[in-house]
Amino acid sequence: MPTVPSRAADLGVSLPMLPLDRSYDPRYGEVVEISPLVRRVLAPNPNPFTFHGTGTYIVGRGRVAVIDPGPLLPAHVDALARALRGETVTHLVITHTHSDHSPAAVPLQALTGAPTLGFGPHGAGKRDAGIAVEEGGDMAFVPDRRLVDGEVIEGDGWALEAVYTPGHTSNHLCFGLREERCLFSGDHVMGWSTTVIVPPDGDMAQYFASLDTLLRRGDRRYYPTHGNPIEDPATFVARLIEHRHARERQLLACLARGLARIPDMVAVIYSEVDARLHPAAAMSVLAHLEHMVATGRVVCDGPPTARSVYRAI
Repeated sequence: MPTVPSRAADLGVSLPMLPLDRSYDPRYGEVVEISPLVRRVLAPNPNPFTFHGTGTYIVGRGRVAVIDPGPLLPAHVDALARALRGETVTHLVITHTHSDHSPAAVPLQALTGAPTLGFGPHGAGKRDAGIAVEEGGDMAFVPDRRLVDGEVIEGDGWALEAVYTPGHTSNHLCFGLREERCLFSGDHVMGWSTTVIVPPDGDMAQYFASLDTLLRRGDRRYYPTHGNPIEDPATFVARLIEHRHARERQLLACLARGLARIPDMVAVIYSEVDARLHPAAAMSVLAHLEHMVATGRVVCDGPPTARSVYRAI
């Protein structure tokens, strides 16, 4: 009978360390110059999932695009209004529709008259395929213009290419700034933390595929919506893929040692993580197990759910 582990180290699976960057200077409401074409205004919404808050990006000079207007906080909307004074906003660009990214598009559109652009409403990537998604996120958002993979948004001296990257959400887009060969990576890749994948809208198989998409691009720098820029994105993404594969090996090790339910696996795999984050970790574990069932490495009775009993093949 295998020994039941009590902590991640007992599993005998090495989890590659990610070069996470948690250094950050949260200058709320100020305009921070990031590059010749990019500025950032940080929203005052820090929490365990947003790090120090949502970074709204302004692209260009004079006639500009705003990427991820952010949460519906009056202080943040006022800060954006000050930052944009004297400029013309031509596009309001949305990476995805979680409530810390898109809701401020409503007052910002009222202020500027600029159209909103995104892949679609919350859950669009699954609903378009006939898969129902529960309520969550910014359910009121419907873009004025729906974008497809590879579509280009152009402004004065800048061009943004939409890169469809489902996984974190089914309507997630990244945006490549051609002039700087950089990528606004939203929540798909963040330098301070791994990304939470919450089924059914979140999808681990899609997330892996989207990471592969980014590896093929050759961007020089990433601008996540939370945290600092990522300066060596190819190396970071490759390590992130290794990290996710190692997590699945940990799950197989849990199953081999008699841990068959998600809460029991989470208690071991995330033994050194604040227990308040375990519910979110459980959702990512479910996403991994869904992927492992689909790829024939794990089985359960019926479709994989948070309450299923799992076993390795």
